[in-house]
Amino acid sequence: MITRDEISILLDHPVYDGDGNKIGDAKHVFLDDASGRPEWVTVKTGMFGSSESFVPMRDAALVKDHLEVPYRKDKVKGAPNVDIDAGGHLSVDEEQRLYEYYGINWDSVLTDPGEHDRGTGTGTAGTAGAAGAAGAAGAAGAAARPGGAAGTPGAAGSAGHRAEARTGPRDDAMTRSEERMHVGVERRETGRARLRKYVVTEEVQQTVPVRHEEVRVEREPITEANRGEAMEGPEISEAEHEVTLHEERPVVTTETVPVERVRMTTEEKSEDTTVRGSVRKERIEAETEMDEESGRRGRDVPGKGRE
Repeated sequence: MITRDEISILLDHPVYDGDGNKIGDAKHVFLDDASGRPEWVTVKTGMFGSSESFVPMRDAALVKDHLEVPYRKDKVKGAPNVDIDAGGHLSVDEEQRLYEYYGINWDSVLTDPGEHDRGTGTGTAGTAGAAGAAGAAGAAGAAARPGGAAGTPGAAGSAGHRAEARTGPRDDAMTRSEERMHVGVERRETGRARLRKYVVTEEVQQTVPVRHEEVRVEREPITEANRGEAMEGPEISEAEHEVTLHEERPVVTTETVPVERVRMTTEEKSEDTTVRGSVRKERIEAETEMDEESGRRGRDVPGKGRE
């Protein structure tokens, strides 16, 4: 069992589950109003510590500089959310709901050792109920357990409120908190691009010169120079002479030649994107109530003066 003297050691320190996994950091400790024993610790979980889960301290152990609880990380993160009243107290109904979630029998809570320290009756415990001993934990309020003898099994009534423990001297100041927005980026797939090669046929035209042979009849008169050749044959006869004609025709052939190389690459472009979100902020106002004789009633609002 964690003692009140150890509260200041475990606050803002890591909390681990039974498998050695870090659950989060301990942020607040809630004490029993009557006995002053630490009953619950809240653990900041989730991204940026955005969630706060209650964990019972009855079976927790302080190991060096961290707290170990016998519950798995996912069990703690799934604990029900509870409402804390303005005085920093955990109500009986909320406490019973948490014990049922962690599988702790409510009757065993009522008969825990040391229950005789809780006292009887329905009066307010005051500062002695939660902050009297050791001076390490702060104020507590609310009522002690009502009903019969607290240590008797089956006694009537239910457990008292749990007040939040605070280390150091009592401070009358309030803490104002606000949410901060953290924006990150994620990489996702937006599409695909591919290169595809296919064949097309197109008509091309090219002009080339071609030659051919034609017959031309040449006649020459008989002269002294060619008379001998002209008189060699018979005087009157039939004869023929043949020549072969030629022409050129275009012949088409094709060849494949490389003309270019094509590849695909990607490049990153940066641009500014405006992200809008909602964050909550706490505001603190002061109200003053005077008796009827003075006839004055004041209210301090931040940003406005009082006359």
